[in-house]
Amino acid sequence: MHAFRGALALLRWDAAVMMPRGSAEVRAEQLAALESELHALLTAPKITRLLERARAGSESLEDWQQANLREMQRQRDHAIAVPVSLISRLTKAAALAESQWLAARRDNDFSIFAPHLQGLLQLVRDKAALLGQALSLSPYDALMDEYGAGFGTADMDALFRSLGRRLPKMIGAALQAQGDTPLPALSGRFPASRQRALVVEVMKSIGFPFDRGRLDESEHPFTEGVAGDIRVTTRFDAADPFNALLGALHETGHAMYDLGMPQAWRDQPVGRDRGMALEESQSLLLEMIVGRSRPFVSWLQPLLVKHFGVQGPEWEVDAVLQRLTRVRRGLIRVDADELSYPLHVLHRYELEKKLIDGQLAVRDLQEAWDSGMRQHFGLRPANLTEGCLQDVHWALGLFGYFPSYALGGVIAAQLWESLCTQVPDVDAQIARGEFAGVMSWLRDRVHSQGARLPVKDLVRTATGQPLGATALLRHLERKYGAVSS
Repeated sequence: MHAFRGALALLRWDAAVMMPRGSAEVRAEQLAALESELHALLTAPKITRLLERARAGSESLEDWQQANLREMQRQRDHAIAVPVSLISRLTKAAALAESQWLAARRDNDFSIFAPHLQGLLQLVRDKAALLGQALSLSPYDALMDEYGAGFGTADMDALFRSLGRRLPKMIGAALQAQGDTPLPALSGRFPASRQRALVVEVMKSIGFPFDRGRLDESEHPFTEGVAGDIRVTTRFDAADPFNALLGALHETGHAMYDLGMPQAWRDQPVGRDRGMALEESQSLLLEMIVGRSRPFVSWLQPLLVKHFGVQGPEWEVDAVLQRLTRVRRGLIRVDADELSYPLHVLHRYELEKKLIDGQLAVRDLQEAWDSGMRQHFGLRPANLTEGCLQDVHWALGLFGYFPSYALGGVIAAQLWESLCTQVPDVDAQIARGEFAGVMSWLRDRVHSQGARLPVKDLVRTATGQPLGATALLRHLERKYGAVSS
Protein backbone atom coordinates (compact mmCIF):
# COMPACT_ATOMS: atom_id res chain seq x y z
CA MET A 1 0.00 0.00 0.00
CA HIS A 2 2.91 2.33 0.69
CA ALA A 3 4.02 1.90 -2.93
CA PHE A 4 0.56 2.88 -4.17
CA ARG A 5 0.52 5.98 -1.96
CA GLY A 6 3.94 6.99 -3.23
CA ALA A 7 2.85 6.52 -6.84
CA LEU A 8 -0.27 8.60 -6.23
CA ALA A 9 1.74 11.39 -4.63
CA LEU A 10 4.17 11.61 -7.53
CA LEU A 11 1.39 11.43 -10.12
CA ARG A 12 -0.29 14.39 -8.42
CA TRP A 13 3.02 16.28 -8.39
CA ASP A 14 3.46 15.54 -12.09
CA ALA A 15 -0.07 16.71 -12.82
CA ALA A 16 0.42 19.99 -10.95
CA VAL A 17 3.91 20.84 -12.25
CA MET A 18 4.67 19.14 -15.56
CA MET A 19 1.52 17.73 -17.16
CA PRO A 20 0.05 19.49 -20.23
CA ARG A 21 -3.39 20.85 -19.30
CA GLY A 22 -4.98 18.92 -22.15
CA SER A 23 -3.93 15.67 -20.46
CA ALA A 24 -6.09 16.25 -17.38
CA GLU A 25 -8.69 13.63 -18.31
CA VAL A 26 -6.07 10.95 -18.94
CA ARG A 27 -4.34 11.70 -15.66
CA ALA A 28 -7.69 11.64 -13.87
CA GLU A 29 -8.25 8.09 -15.12
CA GLN A 30 -4.78 7.04 -13.94
CA LEU A 31 -5.28 8.50 -10.47
CA ALA A 32 -8.74 6.94 -10.18
CA ALA A 33 -7.36 3.52 -11.14
CA LEU A 34 -4.67 3.70 -8.44
CA GLU A 35 -7.11 4.97 -5.80
CA SER A 36 -9.51 2.15 -6.68
CA GLU A 37 -6.75 -0.44 -6.37
CA LEU A 38 -5.69 0.95 -3.00
CA HIS A 39 -9.31 0.88 -1.83
CA ALA A 40 -9.63 -2.75 -2.94
CA LEU A 41 -6.53 -3.70 -0.93
CA LEU A 42 -7.76 -1.96 2.21
CA THR A 43 -11.28 -3.41 2.09
CA ALA A 44 -10.43 -6.99 1.09
CA PRO A 45 -12.05 -9.62 3.38
CA LYS A 46 -8.60 -11.06 4.02
CA ILE A 47 -7.53 -7.75 5.61
CA THR A 48 -10.53 -7.85 7.92
CA ARG A 49 -9.68 -11.38 9.07
CA LEU A 50 -6.03 -10.49 9.63
CA LEU A 51 -6.95 -7.42 11.68
CA GLU A 52 -9.36 -9.43 13.82
CA ARG A 53 -6.66 -12.03 14.45
CA ALA A 54 -4.12 -9.34 15.33
CA ARG A 55 -6.52 -7.61 17.75
CA ALA A 56 -7.12 -10.91 19.54
CA GLY A 57 -3.42 -11.10 20.39
CA SER A 58 -2.75 -7.36 20.82
CA GLU A 59 -1.86 -7.63 24.52
CA SER A 60 1.43 -9.27 23.59
CA LEU A 61 2.38 -6.52 21.12
CA GLU A 62 4.88 -3.74 21.80
CA ASP A 63 3.50 -0.20 21.94
CA TRP A 64 4.60 0.68 18.40
CA GLN A 65 3.00 -2.53 17.12
CA GLN A 66 -0.25 -1.68 18.90
CA ALA A 67 -0.10 1.79 17.33
CA ASN A 68 0.50 0.14 13.96
CA LEU A 69 -2.58 -2.01 14.44
CA ARG A 70 -4.65 1.06 15.40
CA GLU A 71 -3.52 2.88 12.26
CA MET A 72 -4.31 -0.14 10.09
CA GLN A 73 -7.76 -0.39 11.62
CA ARG A 74 -8.29 3.35 11.14
CA GLN A 75 -7.34 3.18 7.46
CA ARG A 76 -9.63 0.20 6.91
CA ASP A 77 -12.55 1.86 8.75
CA HIS A 78 -12.25 4.95 6.58
CA ALA A 79 -11.96 2.92 3.39
CA ILE A 80 -14.79 0.50 4.05
CA ALA A 81 -17.20 3.34 4.84
CA VAL A 82 -16.99 4.69 1.28
CA PRO A 83 -17.73 2.58 -1.82
CA VAL A 84 -15.04 2.32 -4.46
CA SER A 85 -17.35 3.83 -7.08
CA LEU A 86 -17.52 7.06 -5.07
CA ILE A 87 -13.74 7.09 -4.53
CA SER A 88 -13.18 6.73 -8.27
CA ARG A 89 -15.65 9.48 -9.15
CA LEU A 90 -14.17 11.80 -6.53
CA THR A 91 -10.64 11.29 -7.80
CA LYS A 92 -11.61 11.97 -11.40
CA ALA A 93 -13.68 15.02 -10.46
CA ALA A 94 -10.83 16.52 -8.41
CA ALA A 95 -8.28 16.02 -11.18
CA LEU A 96 -10.53 17.75 -13.70
CA ALA A 97 -11.60 20.48 -11.27
CA GLU A 98 -7.98 21.44 -10.67
CA SER A 99 -7.41 22.10 -14.37
CA GLN A 100 -10.57 24.24 -14.50
CA TRP A 101 -9.48 26.10 -11.35
CA LEU A 102 -6.33 27.12 -13.21
CA ALA A 103 -8.36 28.21 -16.24
CA ALA A 104 -10.77 30.24 -14.10
CA ARG A 105 -7.86 32.00 -12.39
CA ARG A 106 -6.26 32.74 -15.74
CA ASP A 107 -9.45 34.22 -17.22
CA ASN A 108 -10.79 35.68 -13.94
CA ASP A 109 -14.08 33.89 -14.60
CA PHE A 110 -15.69 31.94 -11.76
CA SER A 111 -18.26 30.38 -14.10
CA ILE A 112 -15.49 28.24 -15.66
CA PHE A 113 -14.84 26.54 -12.33
CA ALA A 114 -18.24 26.70 -10.61
CA PRO A 115 -19.91 23.63 -12.23
CA HIS A 116 -16.85 21.50 -11.54
CA LEU A 117 -16.76 22.65 -7.93
CA GLN A 118 -20.50 21.97 -7.61
CA GLY A 119 -20.09 18.40 -8.82
CA LEU A 120 -17.03 17.81 -6.69
CA LEU A 121 -18.70 19.30 -3.61
CA GLN A 122 -21.67 16.97 -3.92
CA LEU A 123 -19.34 13.97 -4.07
CA VAL A 124 -17.47 15.25 -1.00
CA ARG A 125 -20.78 15.68 0.83
CA ASP A 126 -21.73 12.09 -0.03
CA LYS A 127 -18.39 10.87 1.26
CA ALA A 128 -18.68 13.00 4.43
CA ALA A 129 -22.14 11.61 5.18
CA LEU A 130 -20.96 8.02 4.82
CA LEU A 131 -17.81 8.60 6.88
CA GLY A 132 -19.76 10.45 9.55
CA GLN A 133 -22.25 7.63 9.84
CA ALA A 134 -19.51 5.01 10.12
CA LEU A 135 -17.40 6.99 12.62
CA SER A 136 -20.28 8.51 14.62
CA LEU A 137 -19.19 12.03 13.66
CA SER A 138 -20.84 14.96 11.96
CA PRO A 139 -20.06 15.13 8.22
CA TYR A 140 -17.60 18.00 8.60
CA ASP A 141 -15.92 16.41 11.62
CA ALA A 142 -15.54 13.21 9.59
CA LEU A 143 -13.70 15.17 6.89
CA MET A 144 -11.47 16.80 9.51
CA ASP A 145 -10.73 13.35 10.91
CA GLU A 146 -9.07 12.39 7.64
CA TYR A 147 -6.39 15.06 8.12
CA GLY A 148 -5.83 15.09 11.86
CA ALA A 149 -7.33 12.36 13.98
CA GLY A 150 -8.52 13.58 17.35
CA PHE A 151 -9.68 17.09 16.36
CA GLY A 152 -13.17 18.28 15.51
CA THR A 153 -15.22 21.44 15.23
CA ALA A 154 -15.46 21.70 19.04
CA ASP A 155 -11.66 21.95 19.20
CA MET A 156 -11.52 24.46 16.38
CA ASP A 157 -14.34 26.62 17.70
CA ALA A 158 -12.61 26.83 21.09
CA LEU A 159 -9.26 27.61 19.47
CA PHE A 160 -10.67 30.35 17.26
CA ARG A 161 -12.54 31.87 20.22
CA SER A 162 -9.25 32.09 22.10
CA LEU A 163 -7.39 33.59 19.14
CA GLY A 164 -10.33 35.77 18.10
CA ARG A 165 -10.38 37.53 21.47
CA ARG A 166 -6.74 38.61 21.21
CA LEU A 167 -5.59 38.78 17.60
CA PRO A 168 -7.72 41.70 16.34
CA LYS A 169 -6.45 43.92 19.17
CA MET A 170 -2.87 42.80 18.60
CA ILE A 171 -3.18 43.49 14.87
CA GLY A 172 -4.67 46.92 15.54
CA ALA A 173 -1.89 47.81 17.98
CA ALA A 174 0.81 46.63 15.57
CA LEU A 175 -0.70 48.60 12.67
CA GLN A 176 -0.93 51.72 14.80
CA ALA A 177 2.67 51.36 15.95
CA GLN A 178 3.89 50.88 12.38
CA GLY A 179 2.12 54.00 11.19
CA ASP A 180 1.32 54.76 7.57
CA THR A 181 4.88 54.94 6.28
CA PRO A 182 5.25 52.37 3.49
CA LEU A 183 8.21 50.07 3.26
CA PRO A 184 10.91 51.33 0.92
CA ALA A 185 10.92 49.84 -2.56
CA LEU A 186 13.39 47.03 -3.11
CA SER A 187 16.25 48.00 -5.38
CA GLY A 188 17.75 45.38 -7.66
CA ARG A 189 16.69 42.67 -10.10
CA PHE A 190 15.37 39.30 -8.92
CA PRO A 191 15.15 36.88 -11.86
CA ALA A 192 13.84 33.42 -11.06
CA SER A 193 17.25 31.85 -11.67
CA ARG A 194 18.87 33.93 -8.91
CA GLN A 195 15.95 33.39 -6.55
CA ARG A 196 16.20 29.67 -7.15
CA ALA A 197 19.94 29.71 -6.36
CA LEU A 198 19.24 31.50 -3.06
CA VAL A 199 16.42 29.13 -2.14
CA VAL A 200 18.55 26.06 -2.92
CA GLU A 201 21.40 27.33 -0.73
CA VAL A 202 19.01 27.97 2.16
CA MET A 203 17.36 24.56 1.77
CA LYS A 204 20.76 22.82 1.70
CA SER A 205 21.79 24.64 4.88
CA ILE A 206 18.63 23.48 6.63
CA GLY A 207 19.43 19.93 5.59
CA PHE A 208 17.26 19.19 2.56
CA PRO A 209 18.96 16.35 0.62
CA PHE A 210 18.92 17.22 -3.07
CA ASP A 211 20.12 13.71 -3.89
CA ARG A 212 16.69 12.50 -2.68
CA GLY A 213 14.53 15.43 -3.70
CA ARG A 214 14.14 18.43 -5.97
CA LEU A 215 12.77 21.96 -6.17
CA ASP A 216 10.33 23.08 -8.88
CA GLU A 217 7.93 25.92 -9.60
CA SER A 218 4.12 25.73 -9.37
CA GLU A 219 1.11 28.03 -9.22
CA HIS A 220 0.54 27.07 -5.57
CA PRO A 221 3.52 25.83 -3.47
CA PHE A 222 3.25 22.23 -2.23
CA THR A 223 5.28 19.17 -1.27
CA GLU A 224 4.69 15.60 -2.44
CA GLY A 225 6.52 12.30 -2.48
CA VAL A 226 7.92 9.74 -0.07
CA ALA A 227 10.99 9.75 2.18
CA GLY A 228 13.33 8.66 -0.60
CA ASP A 229 11.85 10.96 -3.26
CA ILE A 230 10.58 14.34 -2.05
CA ARG A 231 9.36 17.03 -4.46
CA VAL A 232 9.11 20.64 -3.26
CA THR A 233 7.67 23.55 -5.22
CA THR A 234 7.53 27.32 -4.73
CA ARG A 235 6.50 30.29 -6.86
CA PHE A 236 8.81 33.10 -8.00
CA ASP A 237 7.82 36.77 -8.06
CA ALA A 238 10.21 38.93 -10.07
CA ALA A 239 9.33 41.95 -7.92
CA ASP A 240 9.77 40.33 -4.50
CA PRO A 241 12.39 37.65 -3.73
CA PHE A 242 10.94 36.94 -0.28
CA ASN A 243 7.76 35.29 -1.58
CA ALA A 244 9.67 32.36 -3.07
CA LEU A 245 11.97 32.08 -0.07
CA LEU A 246 9.19 31.98 2.51
CA GLY A 247 7.17 29.57 0.37
CA ALA A 248 10.19 27.30 0.08
CA LEU A 249 10.80 27.46 3.84
CA HIS A 250 7.20 26.39 4.41
CA GLU A 251 7.51 23.46 2.03
CA THR A 252 10.95 22.50 3.35
CA GLY A 253 9.34 22.12 6.78
CA HIS A 254 6.97 19.56 5.26
CA ALA A 255 9.83 17.84 3.46
CA MET A 256 12.09 17.57 6.51
CA TYR A 257 9.22 16.05 8.48
CA ASP A 258 8.55 13.50 5.74
CA LEU A 259 12.26 12.71 5.46
CA GLY A 260 12.48 12.19 9.21
CA MET A 261 9.95 9.38 9.43
CA PRO A 262 11.31 6.39 11.39
CA GLN A 263 13.26 4.11 9.07
CA ALA A 264 12.60 1.05 11.24
CA TRP A 265 8.86 1.42 10.54
CA ARG A 266 9.18 2.38 6.89
CA ASP A 267 6.34 1.13 4.67
CA GLN A 268 4.12 0.59 7.71
CA PRO A 269 1.20 2.81 8.78
CA VAL A 270 2.88 3.67 12.09
CA GLY A 271 5.87 4.94 10.12
CA ARG A 272 3.88 7.62 8.30
CA ASP A 273 3.20 11.24 9.35
CA ARG A 274 0.83 11.91 12.21
CA GLY A 275 -1.59 14.01 10.17
CA MET A 276 -1.77 17.41 8.59
CA ALA A 277 -1.82 19.41 11.83
CA LEU A 278 1.65 18.02 12.62
CA GLU A 279 2.69 18.52 8.99
CA GLU A 280 1.66 22.17 9.08
CA SER A 281 3.33 22.70 12.44
CA GLN A 282 6.67 21.79 10.88
CA SER A 283 6.18 24.06 7.87
CA LEU A 284 4.92 27.03 9.89
CA LEU A 285 7.72 26.63 12.43
CA LEU A 286 10.29 27.11 9.66
CA GLU A 287 8.44 29.75 7.66
CA MET A 288 6.85 31.89 10.36
CA ILE A 289 8.95 31.43 13.50
CA VAL A 290 12.47 30.71 12.26
CA GLY A 291 12.29 32.43 8.87
CA ARG A 292 11.03 35.72 10.32
CA SER A 293 13.43 35.84 13.28
CA ARG A 294 16.38 38.17 13.78
CA PRO A 295 18.95 35.33 13.97
CA PHE A 296 17.76 33.92 10.65
CA VAL A 297 17.74 37.33 8.94
CA SER A 298 21.25 38.05 10.28
CA TRP A 299 22.47 34.90 8.52
CA LEU A 300 20.32 35.48 5.43
CA GLN A 301 21.36 39.09 4.73
CA PRO A 302 24.83 38.29 3.29
CA LEU A 303 23.20 35.65 1.07
CA LEU A 304 20.84 38.29 -0.34
CA VAL A 305 23.87 40.43 -1.20
CA LYS A 306 25.65 37.43 -2.72
CA HIS A 307 22.81 36.27 -4.96
CA PHE A 308 21.23 39.59 -5.93
CA GLY A 309 24.19 41.98 -5.69
CA VAL A 310 22.05 44.41 -3.69
CA GLN A 311 23.05 47.24 -1.41
CA GLY A 312 21.33 50.10 0.37
CA PRO A 313 19.47 50.69 3.64
CA GLU A 314 16.51 48.51 2.64
CA TRP A 315 18.85 45.50 2.63
CA GLU A 316 20.27 45.94 6.13
CA VAL A 317 19.28 43.35 8.75
CA ASP A 318 16.84 45.64 10.59
CA ALA A 319 15.13 46.67 7.35
CA VAL A 320 14.78 43.08 6.08
CA LEU A 321 13.44 41.95 9.47
CA GLN A 322 10.96 44.83 9.45
CA ARG A 323 9.79 43.76 6.00
CA LEU A 324 9.34 40.11 7.03
CA THR A 325 7.47 41.00 10.22
CA ARG A 326 5.37 43.78 8.69
CA VAL A 327 1.74 43.45 9.81
CA ARG A 328 -0.73 44.21 7.04
CA ARG A 329 -4.33 43.55 6.20
CA GLY A 330 -3.59 41.51 3.10
CA LEU A 331 -5.74 39.39 0.82
CA ILE A 332 -3.44 36.40 0.25
CA ARG A 333 -3.13 33.69 2.90
CA VAL A 334 0.28 32.37 1.86
CA ASP A 335 1.69 35.93 2.01
CA ALA A 336 0.09 36.76 5.37
CA ASP A 337 2.02 37.82 8.46
CA GLU A 338 1.92 35.74 11.63
CA LEU A 339 -0.74 37.86 13.32
CA SER A 340 -3.13 37.85 10.37
CA TYR A 341 -2.57 34.26 9.24
CA PRO A 342 -5.00 32.57 11.69
CA LEU A 343 -7.80 34.90 10.56
CA HIS A 344 -7.29 33.77 6.95
CA VAL A 345 -7.74 30.19 8.13
CA LEU A 346 -10.81 31.12 10.18
CA HIS A 347 -12.36 32.70 7.07
CA ARG A 348 -11.95 29.49 5.05
CA TYR A 349 -13.10 27.31 7.96
CA GLU A 350 -16.34 29.26 8.24
CA LEU A 351 -17.02 29.03 4.51
CA GLU A 352 -16.25 25.37 3.97
CA LYS A 353 -18.37 24.29 6.94
CA LYS A 354 -21.29 26.09 5.30
CA LEU A 355 -20.50 24.53 1.91
CA ILE A 356 -20.50 21.02 3.40
CA ASP A 357 -23.64 21.62 5.49
CA GLY A 358 -25.49 23.06 2.49
CA GLN A 359 -25.88 26.52 4.05
CA LEU A 360 -23.80 28.10 1.28
CA ALA A 361 -24.33 27.40 -2.43
CA VAL A 362 -21.41 27.35 -4.85
CA ARG A 363 -23.03 30.11 -6.90
CA ASP A 364 -22.83 32.37 -3.81
CA LEU A 365 -19.26 31.46 -2.83
CA GLN A 366 -17.55 34.42 -4.52
CA GLU A 367 -19.86 36.92 -2.81
CA ALA A 368 -19.56 35.15 0.56
CA TRP A 369 -15.78 35.13 0.24
CA ASP A 370 -15.61 38.85 -0.51
CA SER A 371 -18.01 39.60 2.36
CA GLY A 372 -15.87 37.63 4.79
CA MET A 373 -12.71 39.41 3.67
CA ARG A 374 -14.38 42.75 4.35
CA GLN A 375 -15.44 41.52 7.78
CA HIS A 376 -12.05 40.15 8.82
CA PHE A 377 -9.68 42.53 7.01
CA GLY A 378 -11.66 45.44 5.64
CA LEU A 379 -10.55 44.53 2.11
CA ARG A 380 -12.17 43.43 -1.12
CA PRO A 381 -10.38 41.22 -3.68
CA ALA A 382 -9.78 42.78 -7.08
CA ASN A 383 -9.90 39.42 -8.87
CA LEU A 384 -10.37 35.70 -8.29
CA THR A 385 -6.66 35.06 -7.77
CA GLU A 386 -6.84 37.42 -4.79
CA GLY A 387 -10.21 35.99 -3.82
CA CYS A 388 -11.95 32.65 -3.60
CA LEU A 389 -9.69 30.88 -6.12
CA GLN A 390 -6.38 31.74 -4.47
CA ASP A 391 -6.12 28.32 -2.79
CA VAL A 392 -6.15 25.00 -4.63
CA HIS A 393 -7.56 22.94 -1.74
CA TRP A 394 -11.25 23.01 -2.68
CA ALA A 395 -10.42 22.26 -6.31
CA LEU A 396 -8.73 19.08 -5.06
CA GLY A 397 -11.66 18.17 -2.82
CA LEU A 398 -9.63 18.84 0.34
CA PHE A 399 -12.48 20.03 2.53
CA GLY A 400 -11.65 19.78 6.23
CA TYR A 401 -7.94 20.50 5.58
CA PHE A 402 -7.82 24.22 6.44
CA PRO A 403 -8.17 23.76 10.23
CA SER A 404 -4.80 21.97 10.09
CA TYR A 405 -3.12 25.32 9.37
CA ALA A 406 -4.48 26.90 12.56
CA LEU A 407 -3.66 23.83 14.62
CA GLY A 408 -0.22 23.76 13.00
CA GLY A 409 0.50 27.31 14.11
CA VAL A 410 -0.50 26.51 17.68
CA ILE A 411 1.62 23.34 17.75
CA ALA A 412 4.60 25.10 16.13
CA ALA A 413 4.71 27.79 18.80
CA GLN A 414 4.41 25.26 21.63
CA LEU A 415 7.19 23.10 20.17
CA TRP A 416 9.41 26.15 19.59
CA GLU A 417 8.98 27.34 23.16
CA SER A 418 10.14 23.97 24.47
CA LEU A 419 12.97 23.76 21.93
CA CYS A 420 14.33 27.15 23.02
CA THR A 421 14.27 26.04 26.66
CA GLN A 422 16.10 22.78 25.93
CA VAL A 423 18.51 24.21 23.32
CA PRO A 424 19.36 27.57 24.92
CA ASP A 425 21.86 28.66 22.25
CA VAL A 426 19.49 27.98 19.35
CA ASP A 427 19.43 31.65 18.30
CA ALA A 428 23.22 31.74 18.07
CA GLN A 429 23.20 28.53 16.03
CA ILE A 430 20.68 29.92 13.53
CA ALA A 431 22.61 33.19 13.23
CA ARG A 432 25.60 31.10 12.10
CA GLY A 433 23.46 29.22 9.56
CA GLU A 434 23.57 26.05 11.64
CA PHE A 435 20.22 24.24 11.72
CA ALA A 436 21.34 20.84 12.98
CA GLY A 437 20.30 21.69 16.54
CA VAL A 438 16.77 22.62 15.48
CA MET A 439 16.38 19.63 13.20
CA SER A 440 17.86 17.19 15.70
CA TRP A 441 15.39 18.30 18.38
CA LEU A 442 12.46 18.04 16.00
CA ARG A 443 13.68 14.72 14.62
CA ASP A 444 13.90 13.23 18.10
CA ARG A 445 10.61 14.51 19.51
CA VAL A 446 8.36 14.76 16.46
CA HIS A 447 9.60 13.24 13.20
CA SER A 448 10.90 9.94 14.58
CA GLN A 449 7.60 9.27 16.35
CA GLY A 450 5.77 8.70 13.09
CA ALA A 451 2.13 7.90 13.85
CA ARG A 452 2.88 6.15 17.14
CA LEU A 453 1.02 8.72 19.26
CA PRO A 454 -2.12 10.79 18.75
CA VAL A 455 -1.28 14.44 18.07
CA LYS A 456 -2.37 15.69 21.48
CA ASP A 457 -0.29 13.01 23.22
CA LEU A 458 2.72 13.68 21.02
CA VAL A 459 2.63 17.42 21.80
CA ARG A 460 2.25 16.78 25.52
CA THR A 461 5.16 14.31 25.46
CA ALA A 462 7.39 16.71 23.48
CA THR A 463 6.58 19.85 25.48
CA GLY A 464 5.32 18.68 28.85
CA GLN A 465 2.14 20.73 28.35
CA PRO A 466 -1.34 20.03 26.94
CA LEU A 467 -2.01 21.49 23.51
CA GLY A 468 -3.33 25.05 23.69
CA ALA A 469 -3.05 28.52 22.20
CA THR A 470 -1.11 30.05 25.11
CA ALA A 471 2.35 29.55 23.65
CA LEU A 472 1.31 30.99 20.28
CA LEU A 473 -0.21 34.10 21.86
CA ARG A 474 2.85 34.50 24.06
CA HIS A 475 5.14 34.21 21.02
CA LEU A 476 3.12 36.76 19.03
CA GLU A 477 2.94 39.26 21.87
CA ARG A 478 6.66 38.98 22.56
CA LYS A 479 7.70 39.20 18.91
CA TYR A 480 5.32 41.82 17.54
CA GLY A 481 5.32 43.91 20.70
CA ALA A 482 9.10 44.16 20.34
CA VAL A 483 8.88 44.82 16.58
CA SER A 484 6.36 47.63 16.99
CA SER A 485 7.94 49.26 20.05
